[in-house]
Amino acid sequence: MRGVTCGHGRVVAVDGVDLEVAAGERVALTGTNGSGKSTLLRAVLGLHRPAAGSILVGGRGTASAADRAWRRRACAWVPQKPAAGRFPLLAGELLDSGGAPEQAADAARALGVGDLRRQALDTLSGGQLQRMYLARAIGCVGAGAGVLLADEPTAALDFAGQEEAAAVLTALPVTVVVVTHDRALASRCDRVLDMAAGRLREVEL
Repeated sequence: MRGVTCGHGRVVAVDGVDLEVAAGERVALTGTNGSGKSTLLRAVLGLHRPAAGSILVGGRGTASAADRAWRRRACAWVPQKPAAGRFPLLAGELLDSGGAPEQAADAARALGVGDLRRQALDTLSGGQLQRMYLARAIGCVGAGAGVLLADEPTAALDFAGQEEAAAVLTALPVTVVVVTHDRALASRCDRVLDMAAGRLREVEL
């Protein structure tokens, strides 16, 4: 990322951020609500267009439709508030959509939600839904994604679930950038960056 600035109307959410994340590195983004963390992740995914600056993933931007399609395949995504949808999928359909159904199913079993494949997403608890989206992201990794972006992936989990999810996330052989308030998850990362008023500063571990 070079000079990345993002706004919501006239409000600057991300202010001139420069950041380089090496392949295989695990980076935690911390900070108060409204500091710009989620907007920054969404910009990496291409869900929020920067007002200024550039973002390259694997050396590629989003100049063409092919580049944008590649970005969607290259980045696995665990959203902050997983959506069940207006016409909700079955949990198994969500897992299969990651591109590597068997690996997603294995991850779901490891995360304790493997027996919920036939349930509609809107019938799952917040923690179950979060585990399903994490398992789907692991399926995306199995299908070739080299970057995993996760926004508060342990927020709806109890303490044991947080530890389990943190271990799974940080053991994946990919680049991980995670927004979190979970100290245990942050401590497993190689770097912790604190975000305030749209700007980043490194935190000593």
